[in-house]
Amino acid sequence: MKKIYIHTDLEGISGIDKGEMVGHGKSNSDYVTERLMADTNAAIDGAFLGGATHVTVLDSHGGGGNFDLSLLDKRAEHDTKPNGKWWGIVDADYFGTFFIGAHAMAGTLGGFLDHTQSSESIYNYLINGRRTGELGQWAMVCAHYGVPMIMMSGDLAAAFEATQFFPGIETAAVKTAVSRSRAKLLPNDAALEKIRRAAKAAVEKDEAIPLFRPILPMELKFEFMRADYCDWAAANSKIERIDARTAKKISQSYQDYWL
Repeated sequence: MKKIYIHTDLEGISGIDKGEMVGHGKSNSDYVTERLMADTNAAIDGAFLGGATHVTVLDSHGGGGNFDLSLLDKRAEHDTKPNGKWWGIVDADYFGTFFIGAHAMAGTLGGFLDHTQSSESIYNYLINGRRTGELGQWAMVCAHYGVPMIMMSGDLAAAFEATQFFPGIETAAVKTAVSRSRAKLLPNDAALEKIRRAAKAAVEKDEAIPLFRPILPMELKFEFMRADYCDWAAANSKIERIDARTAKKISQSYQDYWL
């Protein structure tokens, strides 16, 4: 069996070339929602073309509320997170995971809407001294279950970031940033075909993609934009404050990766 788990974000979706187009849930236009569903469905279709036996999808941008389920490929399972975990029902039964609509980590030159969790409060997030973004975080959570990141789509900077963390990953770059809040797009049809082909190739591969497994226990360092954000983090008894804008914690688990 080849079960595939698809995690979705929004900034790296095809057809979105302006920062102001991206919101949360009902604040998104019908066009943005349609593009999210189109990219997701292209990944689902590619996965099945490549031999997937089951596909699960998670609406994850801003905690969810971005999908129009009437547009979702009926072959896919929608993860409603019945276990109450933000990463949903991904487990060791899955062959691999996709990240659709990815963006690059905070501080990436040439990244469209680059950020790590919050463009307002987080300056850098580091794991054992290595700057890491949401791609790495998702891959690490999945590595807890032995599930590798095998495919992603997003802007060109995010695709490059993925290749640095996950050698052998299939990527589908659907746009290139011309500034942080503007991008040059592939035509929508071309973008969908690129996603479909990358998804198909990822499932067809026989060789294993390395898991992203930082050495445990791992040091998580949080560099904030301002001291008051660090004030809030340092109120947690598990957090050690280093200076005005920096705090850290030691984690024993890939699922314990945040504040």
